[in-house]
Amino acid sequence: MDPPQDTRAPSSSWGPDSRRAAISLTFDNLGEAADLERGLWPADRPLGHHFSVRRVLPRLLDLLDETGLRATFFVEGLNARLYPEALLEISGRGHEVACHGWRHEYWAGLSPAEEARLLERSARELEGLGLRPRGFRPPGGRLNPASLDLLRERGFTYCSPAGSGAGTLEGLAVLPFGWRLIDAYHYLPRFGPLRRSDTGSDNPLPPSRLQEALDRALDETLRRRGYLSLLFHPFLQEPEDRFRALRETLESLRHLAQEGAAWCAPCREIASWLRENPIPPGNPLSLDATET
Repeated sequence: MDPPQDTRAPSSSWGPDSRRAAISLTFDNLGEAADLERGLWPADRPLGHHFSVRRVLPRLLDLLDETGLRATFFVEGLNARLYPEALLEISGRGHEVACHGWRHEYWAGLSPAEEARLLERSARELEGLGLRPRGFRPPGGRLNPASLDLLRERGFTYCSPAGSGAGTLEGLAVLPFGWRLIDAYHYLPRFGPLRRSDTGSDNPLPPSRLQEALDRALDETLRRRGYLSLLFHPFLQEPEDRFRALRETLESLRHLAQEGAAWCAPCREIASWLRENPIPPGNPLSLDATET
């Protein structure tokens, strides 16, 4: 799914205030949805009390208030049933609620009919709370051949698969994330094979390594005048050393925004600007076929 070529010259800045780079702060997954999908949730354990919502999310929202940053939360549609108050609080505190499937289904390989069913179900549940999702991030990072048409037909304005750069495809803004810059790549055992190919070891990496990688990525994004999507998972942020690393990264983002270097905004706002300025500065759009 290669982006079409466009010979127009890129603009030299991002956003309404002409910043050097655009950065979106994003959080994926809430609650037990992914464990339910993978068959990992004990049958006798009640739903609606997951620590990522009850303990971690309040700390995240307070940290975002403290730093003055607004984020995009890609959540599974099931959470509209299990945690409606939490989703409404996310929105009420100035953040975007976007779609991450119904129950964190692995997206690559779904049939068009199954994609359509899951998108409609998720959007309908979120809309029932007054939260109309405009963005979609595919669980597993990869889209299908029919995905863009289905998203556009159902009123989505952007998607955020794995990849790099930013751009537009078939009328949708595309705001990719990079696997090697997410917390899960550093912390989770299932990313061991990818870490081994990169570092020679499949051992988990400490929060300091994630922070170093993000600092380098922020510097590089500013240098090339590009776009960067930062991706964290609430369920991975409870340990204090990880939360401290997250705080340091958000403090760096606040500094870049305050000094006028970077436009830090929810994905929906960056996507809206991108659709009106479809040839952005920085590196060109590229989608990633990496399996995770």
